[in-house]
Amino acid sequence: MFAKTKKFYGWYVAISCSLVYFFVNSMTLFVPQSLFPRLMEEFSINQAEVSLTVANTLFYASFLSPLSGILIDKYGVKIVIRIGIIIMALIYSFYPFASSIDTLYRLHILMALGLVMSGLGPNVIIVSQWFRKHRGKVVGMVVASSSLGGATMPLLISPIVNNPDLGWRWGFGLLSVLFWLFAVIPVYKVIKPDPESIGLSPDGDESNEEIEIEAKDKIPLKKALLSRALWCLGIGSACLWFSIQGLNSQISIFFEQEAGFTAQQSVLLFSILFWFSFLGKFGFGALSDKLPKRTVLLISSIVLFFGSLLLFDFTGPEIALTRNTTQLSLFTICFGLGFGGSFSMIQLVAVETFGKAYLGRILGIITLIDGLGAAYGTRLLSELAVDSGSYFLPFGVVSAVTFFAIINVLFISPLEDQSTKVDSNL
Repeated sequence: MFAKTKKFYGWYVAISCSLVYFFVNSMTLFVPQSLFPRLMEEFSINQAEVSLTVANTLFYASFLSPLSGILIDKYGVKIVIRIGIIIMALIYSFYPFASSIDTLYRLHILMALGLVMSGLGPNVIIVSQWFRKHRGKVVGMVVASSSLGGATMPLLISPIVNNPDLGWRWGFGLLSVLFWLFAVIPVYKVIKPDPESIGLSPDGDESNEEIEIEAKDKIPLKKALLSRALWCLGIGSACLWFSIQGLNSQISIFFEQEAGFTAQQSVLLFSILFWFSFLGKFGFGALSDKLPKRTVLLISSIVLFFGSLLLFDFTGPEIALTRNTTQLSLFTICFGLGFGGSFSMIQLVAVETFGKAYLGRILGIITLIDGLGAAYGTRLLSELAVDSGSYFLPFGVVSAVTFFAIINVLFISPLEDQSTKVDSNL
């Protein structure tokens, strides 16, 4: 039945995976971060205390990611993502009824399990099975969907959140209803784990022209684990995630408390950052179909670094944080592009470097390392802001860590299958 349809079924799978990730990542990380100022007001807490919500999710998700990878390799991605999506739906449904910050802490810890089972890793694995020729574009589309969520969801619920008669609970409640309709249903009704399960081939192409691209799938797991490429990619991605997630978690608070913007202006700038992250994810993903993915990751990391520098005013006798609206708008554009490109390229570099044979476990290890970086970035930057009374030092740390990430990316190179090399020499 599927083989006779004019449109390649893989595109329906890709759109469904994009919808799932659109909701999961945004409602777990980006929407709560946009609500931080409101949560601080309601529960009378500071930056470090409110940031512990998302930090908990990232910390526990980092340790659960390898387990998720093992489960995917052993039982299949279909079972894992179906269980994960139900876990998230139940948590989101209860989220608006949280009566204290401690309840939100517990919910965010539970989110970690659902995130690793229905978030980036499973969706990248699914679309990587369906596409070869257009893998960069499709993975870029999937990872771009979370930025689209970060750009649109806070704006969608902003009138509700800032309405004194409604508030953030009604806003998040609306999103939880949409999650059941547009994330849970596609997982059970549309997504198939691979084209072979319904009698198709990757890209809908019956030929075997692309088989040589997958030669690195023969690389032994032990060789991958001991390679310099894995640890440089892991450390580099940890530094990138430290900077990206750490800054994203604090930027709304900075916009309101130090830059002097209103709540509505802050949400708008937050959304602009994610709009350009969306463009960066899709744009750099498409570029990676033309250039080596490691090269594209390097370019996006450099863009991210220069974006972080736009938070500072270098014109005075001393370096200070800028409050210039134009410069902060340029920051959201540049940092957003670098954020989006780096985010999507980490996954693609893993596929390019190690192949798909043990991709679940490889991505699990990388996610463990960069998840710890993201959690530590969220926690450290918020604590530095509380201790110093300003975001000058935290944002300076972001720039320094991003520069260190660039150095690690320079040392990543694809592995070669030894058997293929021997055959080529005969």
